[in-house]
Amino acid sequence: MHAADIDSYKQSVQQWHAGRVQRLTAPDGWLSLIGLEWLRPGENRIGRAADNDIVLKAGPAHLGVIELAGDGSMHLELIPHGGALIDGKPLQQAMLVDDAHAGDAAPTMVSFSSTSFHAIDRDGRKGLRLKDTDAPSRKHFAGIDSFPVDPSWRIEATWVPAKPGQTLEMGTVIGTIDKYPVPGTLEFSRDGKHFELLPVIEVPGGKQYFIVFADRTSGKETYGAARFLYVDPPKGGRVVVDFNKAYNPPCAFTPFATCPLAPPENRLDLRVTAGEKKYADGRH
Repeated sequence: MHAADIDSYKQSVQQWHAGRVQRLTAPDGWLSLIGLEWLRPGENRIGRAADNDIVLKAGPAHLGVIELAGDGSMHLELIPHGGALIDGKPLQQAMLVDDAHAGDAAPTMVSFSSTSFHAIDRDGRKGLRLKDTDAPSRKHFAGIDSFPVDPSWRIEATWVPAKPGQTLEMGTVIGTIDKYPVPGTLEFSRDGKHFELLPVIEVPGGKQYFIVFADRTSGKETYGAARFLYVDPPKGGRVVVDFNKAYNPPCAFTPFATCPLAPPENRLDLRVTAGEKKYADGRH
């Protein structure tokens, strides 16, 4: 790259990083998480009072009851005049649609004061993800340190198409295992050595491929479980892998996320000194 191109590239990465921080710190961003509560079959009383089955960190003493049926459906009934809204409407009851079954729409959102929750599905296990715009983790965000932008970590990898039906299993921090379609293999060289990465199709029809990887900085300079990275589909048999845009998963900032872990296939015997470093205030 010429000097002007390098400056332009560095500015583009810095702008990307600023957008990343903006999304992270948004009122409904990952830093607003205050809880992850798993539902048990049958009735689940929810509220801030200690006599509830699920004790919330914020909200009314008694909010209502969620009944989890054997088929996985969830019915919510709120207490009258409790002030809670369902998808912004003053409804008293509704069937909850979780994040895995919402399709292109959003899951059912229940809100009260500065707090809200929606249902999630993780391998058939149903839970509530709670957020609070006044969460301490959001109010006291410590910022994200990154390695200096280095154009040499913007690598053009060779694309090797996958065999039909190839998949990749990834464990998660909650002990489940997710299986994703693999569109191909990324092959590249660094310091005279050959490396490979397996991207996956995170969402059917998505415009980018998703990479969960670890390297020799993991657990030291960078977050131990993994870092994330997106790449565009191949053009002319090549894919740009920009490690300067490698970023921390939500689990680096909150214990209430359900992040994937780097699979063995994507653990690089290489120090990737690019992208985000370990979160300075990561206490969990």
